[in-house]
Amino acid sequence: MPKDHGIGASSKRREDIRFLTGQGVYTDDLNLHGQAYAVIVRSTVAHGKIKSINTSNAAGMPGVLAVFTGEDFKDVGGNPAGWLINSRDGTPMREPKRPVLAHGKVRHVGDAYAAVVAETHAQAKDAAEQLAADTEIKDLPAIVDMAAAVADASNRVHDEIPDNLCFDWGWIEDNRAKVDEAIRNAPHVTTLELINNRLVPNAMEPRASIGEYFPGTGDYKLTTTSQNPHLTRLLVAAFVMGIPENKLTVVAPDVGGGFGSKIYHYGEEALVLAAAKKLKRPVRWTAERTESFLSDAHGRDHVTKIELACEKDGTFIAFRTETLANVGAYLSNFSTATPTFLHGTLMAGPYKVPNVYVNVKTVFTNTAPVDAYRGAGRPEATFSLERVVDKMCRELNLDPFEVRRKNFITTDMFPYTTPVGLPYDTGNYHATLDKAMEIANVSGFEKRRAASAAKGKLRGMGLSTWIEACGIAPSHLVGVLGSRVGLYDAATVRVNATGNISVMVGAHSHGQGHETVFAQIVADKLGIPESSVEIVHGDTSKIPFGMGSYGSRSLAVCGVAMTKAIDKIVAKGKKIAAHMLEAAEEDISFEDGKFAVAGTDKAKTFGEIAFSAYVPHNYPLETLEPGLEETAFYDPNNFTYPAGAYICEVDVDPDTGKVDILSFVCADDFGNIMNPMIVDGQVHGGVGQGIGQALLENTTYDENGQLLTGSFMDYAMPRAEDVPFYQVDYSCQTPCTHNPLGVKGCGEAGAIGSPPAVVNAVIDALHRGGHTQVKHIDMPVSPSRVWSAIQG
Repeated sequence: MPKDHGIGASSKRREDIRFLTGQGVYTDDLNLHGQAYAVIVRSTVAHGKIKSINTSNAAGMPGVLAVFTGEDFKDVGGNPAGWLINSRDGTPMREPKRPVLAHGKVRHVGDAYAAVVAETHAQAKDAAEQLAADTEIKDLPAIVDMAAAVADASNRVHDEIPDNLCFDWGWIEDNRAKVDEAIRNAPHVTTLELINNRLVPNAMEPRASIGEYFPGTGDYKLTTTSQNPHLTRLLVAAFVMGIPENKLTVVAPDVGGGFGSKIYHYGEEALVLAAAKKLKRPVRWTAERTESFLSDAHGRDHVTKIELACEKDGTFIAFRTETLANVGAYLSNFSTATPTFLHGTLMAGPYKVPNVYVNVKTVFTNTAPVDAYRGAGRPEATFSLERVVDKMCRELNLDPFEVRRKNFITTDMFPYTTPVGLPYDTGNYHATLDKAMEIANVSGFEKRRAASAAKGKLRGMGLSTWIEACGIAPSHLVGVLGSRVGLYDAATVRVNATGNISVMVGAHSHGQGHETVFAQIVADKLGIPESSVEIVHGDTSKIPFGMGSYGSRSLAVCGVAMTKAIDKIVAKGKKIAAHMLEAAEEDISFEDGKFAVAGTDKAKTFGEIAFSAYVPHNYPLETLEPGLEETAFYDPNNFTYPAGAYICEVDVDPDTGKVDILSFVCADDFGNIMNPMIVDGQVHGGVGQGIGQALLENTTYDENGQLLTGSFMDYAMPRAEDVPFYQVDYSCQTPCTHNPLGVKGCGEAGAIGSPPAVVNAVIDALHRGGHTQVKHIDMPVSPSRVWSAIQG
């Protein structure tokens, strides 16, 4: 029977009550006494020298309180990259300053170079338009194409970087000669050149920030749309504004989605704080959707050549990749980690391939910055691997299911260290593939294909077997890899005198369901109702230092910190119970919310122990402090490694090129499942975004660096009719071996495994339909691209 509460139950999301009844509180919902409104002035050219900004006309307009330009921030720090990556020759990466407001040059369309603050938003917007008209920017040639950016040393995004390269990274460099030799001598080599298309995250809620300054104490408060409030506080205080960290509070209230784009610090956050200090009143800013397209960190944008060397029977010998990764005009906080250690270290996939070498060149261009987007490097790695494996199977006339099965790491090989350095602790890739094939009814495919053919459609089936590294940590490893911060997390469990509980967590919830799942875990472990547990997050003045939510780390890192704090609560409770029950501590057990003396009927409830801790009339004061509150930090000793197998079936209309997804099967291994319903939602959302990338979404700049897909009129988002009813399964669980919850993470899986499954299905349909000349179609696999490929 399915559980109805606690760990493993599909408890309904408690936070949905306020969201569905319009009681959520987002940053833009807040209205503060005396607030003023900021509007950002952004560049309309991709590359230009700022000749002059005449602020006098805008400053004199009705309601205008202040005008800011890059001159006002030229002496403050820049927004840093979070990871320092060396080139393969040992030289450090190039890290140009990313200013609050552009100074001297603008480097992409949407680059903020000025701001107006006024009494009303309309007044600020009018003055911003005047300021834009009073600005002279000399056009410079735009650098959009990555290969051209590297080849042309005369045209530079940043004057101090002659070849527009941030770094030229090799992983693992000691493998390079061995991999080269393996490929030279291999019986068969498959080569594929592909593009992983640039995406705009498009969270439902646009970015917004409110800055406050309190002159009586010198304190600042920033309310903002952040996935990572403590990191934002650290970056703003220590790197950008140079203020004591304890003088800045960052609050992220309800946040309407992030998908990675709200991990980072953006200049608007520092701007509203500086403006609030100058004006001695709150200053607010909310992005319009066009601003989100222009200035939010984009995702993906890799151009890759991948080679697969193998035996004639499909046994893998080596993978070698060369990638140009676009970082845009400036380095965002995770932009150097995403195409390297979140990508290159996954280039072995779930396979026992002995040789892997990855080369990534990160390139500055006159486009919006690029950083982590749902999956962050793992989708790019998986797409390259799964596409080249399928292409090899076609070249050698091999079964793509059996080739993968032949090359899987087997269960008796764990723990298994890949040639790109990751120590996989556990998994069962054969089981997830078998389960996916069973649910997808692979054996009945030919009958379904015949039915499609009778309707004039080409039916195809695509497979993707994937693995990812989640629970982004541990600090000792990421420090070696170049991280400037630790990636532990923390939680405080506060038991109140009446037995209800407040849990302060470093993770941030912006759609994941933390308020529900964390409460389930606490209630399960303490034997109390879930309704007695309150989850507090998103306020640096209330929560312990944590590293936020991304990389499917919330449960695997912060959730474990929470369980460790609970363990401390139980341990102290046993001491209190031993005193109250006049027994030895080692004779006290705790189960189902009761502390009991072994072998007797003597017991105290959790509530009685909590009350005694705060009303210590019968209490071991000589050995224990009053109160019942514990904090725990957790820094894992390894990543977690979710994995799975996805099977997609499509129909292709050969007359129009239109692709219809008929079925999509997901067999995932996420370790232990805390709430199946929420996991379903995470997988459904991820697959939806993966289908969006595979079939619809594409961020396009013209040769002048103008964004051609800057609205929903031009940027195709997936709709309900574009996605099928998914079939998901989690029965093939192999619990994580190094955290007590046994969890692995599920938030990004759908976006990782789905794009290659979709594209493989389309290519399969075309081949089965006789269009064998089509070897590859870059995403998005739109009707026009499919039709053109069919026509040759």
